[in-house]
Amino acid sequence: MDYSEFIGQTQHRLELGTQGKTVRAIRAVLTTLGERLQEGEAQDLAGPLPMEIDWYLENADSGQRFDYDEFVSRVAERANVNREDANYYAEAVVSLVAEVVPEGELQQVRDQLPDDFDQLWELVDAGDAVE
Repeated sequence: MDYSEFIGQTQHRLELGTQGKTVRAIRAVLTTLGERLQEGEAQDLAGPLPMEIDWYLENADSGQRFDYDEFVSRVAERANVNREDANYYAEAVVSLVAEVVPEGELQQVRDQLPDDFDQLWELVDAGDAVE
């Protein structure tokens, strides 16, 4: 998947009116996720993503410890949206990442996050149930 397709699919899933808002949402989610993951894991997750997208994971200040509530707060602040929208942005962006990244790599990310991050995977798991 190339950059334009990734942006387009995210924009469609989030029902955002502009590419700028879409890029802001992607940046907010992936930067915050990159902060929560260990550095090597963030880079591994970034590998299959388009170069312009993987940058957010690779350049995050990795290895921080915070819970899901703080994750959503950081996404909300970065995307300039309320917490409910931030949570949905996170679920939607991660579900698209899950379509691009090999399942084993995604599982390593899931294994690294505490149980309170299970909500992040709701759309991913719902997609698995449909298949």
